[in-house]
Amino acid sequence: MTKKPWRRLEHREVVYDAEHWALLERFRVEALRIMEALGCFHLEAVVHGSIARGDVTQKSDIDVFIPQQPSSFIVETALEKAGILVNRRLVVQATPTYAMKAYIEIGENISVSFPLMKMRKVEREFYKFSGEVALKGLRNGLRIHGVDKRLMLIEPTKHGHRESTVVGCEEHVAKLLGISVETVLDRVHALLRRDEVGRTGVFIEKELSADETFEMALKRLADQNPAVRRRLKSSS
Repeated sequence: MTKKPWRRLEHREVVYDAEHWALLERFRVEALRIMEALGCFHLEAVVHGSIARGDVTQKSDIDVFIPQQPSSFIVETALEKAGILVNRRLVVQATPTYAMKAYIEIGENISVSFPLMKMRKVEREFYKFSGEVALKGLRNGLRIHGVDKRLMLIEPTKHGHRESTVVGCEEHVAKLLGISVETVLDRVHALLRRDEVGRTGVFIEKELSADETFEMALKRLADQNPAVRRRLKSSS
């Protein structure tokens, strides 16, 4: 079940037990394996979400993201050379105004993604909003501040984390995370709306055929869909 946003003011200290630390380590080792494979091909990636913050659960996703627009051939070659098998490849566009992204599903709840067109500032900051850690930080055991799907700010501590509501504290959270207030307000609005009306479908989600590249898929969709074509043109 999707975690619901907490609207009330709340501050809580959470202490991790040995099982939690072991689970976090297992997830981080897997993320590190993927990011090091990408790094061998000079692809700078981040892991974001609970893996970066530390507040993992058994159902946490390992989401590795490459912020720049790399060649999909290089990304797939990097994974192949490291013996990382790919289950599915998809192109996803959340809304007509968002950048289309490539998703490479490696296993259950494990993926590598990257933009296929230039992202707007607020889109790039979504990852910083949830918390992101680059390869060097991951190697050094860094955990970073970020916001979870309940709209709770997660602040790592020596023994676990401290959490507090984001709602009503948007300016403070923006300053702490080093992102714009507009991004925080956007995410708060989106998650509260999702809580009210339920999760809505994405604008486009297409699986690639075995002989199709991400660039080919993007061109095909842009030729077929005026909204995709407009978004692609606006990012050039």
